Amino acid sequence: MEFQHVIHPRIAERRKTKPPKTTDAAVGFNGKLALLITKAVGSMWCAYLFAAFDLLSLPAAIRGGIQSIVSWVAQTFLQLVLLSIIMVGQNVQSVAADKRAEQTYSDAEAILHECLELQRHLGSQDAALNQLVARMETLVPPAA
Repeated sequence: MEFQHVIHPRIAERRKTKPPKTTDAAVGFNGKLALLITKAVGSMWCAYLFAAFDLLSLPAAIRGGIQSIVSWVAQTFLQLVLLSIIMVGQNVQSVAADKRAEQTYSDAEAILHECLELQRHLGSQDAALNQLVARMETLVPPAA
């Protein structure tokens, strides 16, 4: 019985698509506005602006004593400034994740290509073996 290679449907589908990225989603007006605000707030320049803004209230916190200073740090400075810094870090991580996804996709394509090459190689070996078997059958009569 001769082997019949059945191509997986994903192979044809894969040729039509590229790996998805976070920037590919169709998000509409609200999503675009949210993305714009996120990019603005998630920048180090925004973190610097928040820090400068928070420092305006630092003298009043110092005059209020240790409890006011702790409250200022916890409720004002950390929340505003760290929010932006954390968002910057998440943006960096997202870019790295997209890059890893692209590399994984490329690796999978390379592996698929190698598997298809292996399939063709095995097909040619099958043909050569079938020719040898056919020759042997003509040279050696079947045992009774």
